[in-house]
Amino acid sequence: MIEVKHLTKRYGSHTAVSDLSFTVEKGQIYGFLGPNGAGKSTLMSVLFGLYQAEEGVIKKDGVEVKINNPNDANALGIGMVHQHFKLVECFSVLDNIILGDEDTKHGILQRARAREKVMALSEKYGLRVDPDALIEDISVGMQQRTEILKMLYRDNEILIFDEPTAVLTPQEIQELLQIMRNLAAEGKSILFISHKLNEIMAVADRCSVLRKGKYIGTVNIADTTKAELSRMMVGRDVEFAVTKGEAHPAEVVLDVKNLTVPSKVHKNNAVKNVSFQVHAGEIVCIAGIDGNGQSELVYAISGLEPASGGTITMCGVDITHAPIRRRSILGMSHIPEDRHKHGLVLDFTLEQNLVLQRYKEPRFEKAGFIKRDAVRSYAQQLIEKFDVRSGQGPITVVRSMSGGNQQKAIIARELDRDKPLIVAVQPTRGLDVGAIEYIHSQLVAERDRGKAVLLVSLELDEVMSLSDRILVMYEGEIVGQLDPKKTTVSELGLYMSGAKRDNKGGDEA
Repeated sequence: MIEVKHLTKRYGSHTAVSDLSFTVEKGQIYGFLGPNGAGKSTLMSVLFGLYQAEEGVIKKDGVEVKINNPNDANALGIGMVHQHFKLVECFSVLDNIILGDEDTKHGILQRARAREKVMALSEKYGLRVDPDALIEDISVGMQQRTEILKMLYRDNEILIFDEPTAVLTPQEIQELLQIMRNLAAEGKSILFISHKLNEIMAVADRCSVLRKGKYIGTVNIADTTKAELSRMMVGRDVEFAVTKGEAHPAEVVLDVKNLTVPSKVHKNNAVKNVSFQVHAGEIVCIAGIDGNGQSELVYAISGLEPASGGTITMCGVDITHAPIRRRSILGMSHIPEDRHKHGLVLDFTLEQNLVLQRYKEPRFEKAGFIKRDAVRSYAQQLIEKFDVRSGQGPITVVRSMSGGNQQKAIIARELDRDKPLIVAVQPTRGLDVGAIEYIHSQLVAERDRGKAVLLVSLELDEVMSLSDRILVMYEGEIVGQLDPKKTTVSELGLYMSGAKRDNKGGDEA
């Protein structure tokens, strides 16, 4: 279906992909693994016409082709679900799906016909969406579904999935993997980028591994193991289990009482009378299926959205109505769910982003002027400590960095601020196994240094291995408090789905 020979892509003096060759057959799921910044997304962007390679040949059905832009790719039957969504936020779901491939008659948009096709695809593949909802009002999981439907709407036969599960719940991931199997069974060819070894092992037929833009090797999934893939990917053995001792909770750092937060997408409250505490020296995890109020809860705690009722106290100070900067100064570090919207200024450099909350400190500012040498030196330290990879180091524009390295930059900035409360939402989203291992160890180290950690994660393995206490949210309420050492993934799933509820869960929390 598609063949790539000796492809090389450079950005100035930086080689993002070097002399790469591979072949994908009809009906095959072909995986690509590699650490953050390995060149995987760059490779896919070349195949989709977003970038042009300096060297190499691309063949479709045995014929050499030139893909100058995404329209050329679509004409060749190549579609792509991007790691960072390419959606118009003020447009509806339906308008985003049909944008660029509108069904018209005498110059008039046939919206009813388009809606019928979209809803049929939605039903067939289990990708249920509200076609009239605005993109800016729906969850990241729903935006992911919109991206996939956009590709299926165009009847593409070569489907590129660039980190498609990074923002999905465990249940949605299993559904998507089944969708991919069904698409392959229909004869479609899938190029699947993922950092998650379990997903590659579950659906891929073959897998190529990249590291720092270079080809490491290709394996048949049936003939390899998770440990071998991780060694190829990172260059060393990876410890999958989180190593941590017993927690020793001390004083209350975060105290949430009877918190209520309105929803922006429906009339009901997103968070309903929620109460819990987080102590110094413990990791408390909020678990739940995406869309059950976790995001709105964090928005209220961090100051991104106002609460309509209840109180939030941090280190003994009422911060319910405090502005974001005051919460930050008082002692809150926040790793946000959406790194683009709330975590970074994409057109700032990496060094500017690393001092966003600290540039007013005497260390970085004098008489109203930023000490640029001090900022650069500090940025370089964090880049080395957290292995943040970028083309030009501290002066790299963040927008040009891979998603995983953008995430590393946020984590480096927030953990280095040495605050008593760390609010970490999906902290390992889009990170490779080596980086996940490191971030988990850092969060445990922060706990052991007496920090209070509020973790929000959709990854059940992460929830079970990192948490000291698990609070499960369902439909805006805390329906249970679980001890990860005494519960199972199955029991956790029952609470998350609403099939089981501890009416004392919220009070005990």
